[in-house]
Amino acid sequence: MRIVRYLRQRQACWGIVEGNSVSALCGDPYARVKRGAGTMPLASARLLPPAAPGKIILAGLNYKDHARELGMPIPREPVIFLKPPTALLAHEANIVYPAGVKRVDYEAELALVIGKPGRNIRKKDVSKHIFGYTCLNDVTARDLQKKDGQWTRAKSFDTFCPVGPWIETEFNPDQAVIRSFLNGKQKQCSTAAQFIFSVTFLVSWISRVMTLLPGDIISTGTPPGVGKLKPGDTVAVAIDGIGVLRNRVSAAPFR
Repeated sequence: MRIVRYLRQRQACWGIVEGNSVSALCGDPYARVKRGAGTMPLASARLLPPAAPGKIILAGLNYKDHARELGMPIPREPVIFLKPPTALLAHEANIVYPAGVKRVDYEAELALVIGKPGRNIRKKDVSKHIFGYTCLNDVTARDLQKKDGQWTRAKSFDTFCPVGPWIETEFNPDQAVIRSFLNGKQKQCSTAAQFIFSVTFLVSWISRVMTLLPGDIISTGTPPGVGKLKPGDTVAVAIDGIGVLRNRVSAAPFR
């Protein structure tokens, strides 16, 4: 089942994608929902980020092949960081290249959305807390990351967290194939078999640090092949079984 958030009569609305149409849903999407009145063509729907998280948690260096590419040792435990919800960006919306930044990179990632609150979640119970999966682009101002020596500013600009186009609730993350495309040319391709820490491990481990709430997003790291963006580029994150998240890059407005 594909769950979206979209604008309907200028209001944010939950919907279910069926073929080429979106049908409105009533109620809490993380609990019990029912169909509402109204169906529209998917192509006409203005999609929003498919979750409204209180926090966005991302794992760094979580692919064995990416670690080899960088010549870095395999971490013994996850390295996590946060993006603010203000960085969220919807499918087909523009990533804004900040003024004064010298290099902005794409990072294709598989992300999950929490559906049930949890703290100290046991590994055997993790699946009960996951609502579904989506595509995420961990956009990064690489020059600022190197300059600051930590990641907050580099990863937190508005529009630096494209997510979407929807949440797929029926997906096996252990079989995920994650790819990115820049202007139609494939740049990244790897699979969940390269994960250093599985989805189950990440959710359980993170829940020992912080309480996870419905809508929270956890992203699982990026494969090798990260590269730079420039205004005018189109970048896409594609995950088989979920869909394609596509965004264009635009220059910041002149000030």
